[in-house]
Amino acid sequence: MIYGATGYTGKLIARMAQAQGLHPVLAGRNIEKLKAVAEPLGLEYRAVHLDDTAQQDAALYDMTVVLNTASPFSVTAPLLVAACLRTGTHYLDITGEIAVFEALSQRETEARSRNVMILPGVGFVVVPSDCLAAHVAKRLPGARSLQLGISRTDLISRGSFRTMSELLNEGVTIRREGKITSVPTGTLERSFDYGGGDRLSTAVSWADVFTAFHTTGIPNVEVYVEMNLMERGMYWFHNRFARVLNTAPWQILLKAQVELLPEGPSDEERARQERAIVAETEDRLGRRVSSRLRVPDSYTFTALSAVAIAKRALQGDVKTGFQTPARVYGADFVRSVEGVVLEDL
Repeated sequence: MIYGATGYTGKLIARMAQAQGLHPVLAGRNIEKLKAVAEPLGLEYRAVHLDDTAQQDAALYDMTVVLNTASPFSVTAPLLVAACLRTGTHYLDITGEIAVFEALSQRETEARSRNVMILPGVGFVVVPSDCLAAHVAKRLPGARSLQLGISRTDLISRGSFRTMSELLNEGVTIRREGKITSVPTGTLERSFDYGGGDRLSTAVSWADVFTAFHTTGIPNVEVYVEMNLMERGMYWFHNRFARVLNTAPWQILLKAQVELLPEGPSDEERARQERAIVAETEDRLGRRVSSRLRVPDSYTFTALSAVAIAKRALQGDVKTGFQTPARVYGADFVRSVEGVVLEDL
């Protein structure tokens, strides 16, 4: 089942799954929107309201895997995970919200007892970076620090922008000596070579701060995103005034602005874009290793990766409990995704 199948990424994943011979059940709140997506693909659809426990259980009783694509995941993920634990259904999603990973990890014991896998982050966040982190950790056993750099993009969907507007924070989340903490916005900047020379990047609150530690055991983790001068200024402004922007009037205004955006990039726009991710580790002796991944644009990669992982889960290739992508499928999983190139620097 693909929940949230009427959103931009949900529709993209549904089309890709159908093209690869899968027959997912499409689900969401609005039956008419579901019908418009499902019928041209010849797929079944079901209306599922997450505030109705009985309806959730009835919808999931015959499902092996649920892939949640509906944001904000802070709302949808806990409810769907609870339903999956009741019905014995494996749970996947494409969240990038650190708080969601933290919350779902708390269901570890219950998931193992129910033989259920909880695997959030099966898209661009965090599959490529998680696999790359596992790769460099293998190259440098005993690494104490991990820094990830992610190249910039001009492509964003309404759903992604909506989630970003709800995650405004006055600090940047990092991991220090195994513990999650925060530093003021703009205090951590450095350059990464994404393939065209060094590019300045700014530390951001990214899900790998949580997941990379679980995958690799490396106790110090920072994640950076490439930004130009204007983007750095806007990022600093939004985080500096996060307390104000998180108030109800500003959130209403931000959400109204979201509706003015296009639903998401076109197929042609996605085809012209690619992303690069660089991972660098260092040990106590100052030895360093660095590797770089080139991947398709984040939306295309998310669809390819999510469908590939759903296929594996359907075939029984799972590990019960709370998991991260590379812990289940290994560092080399990302290299099986079409269009991915790995370079050891």
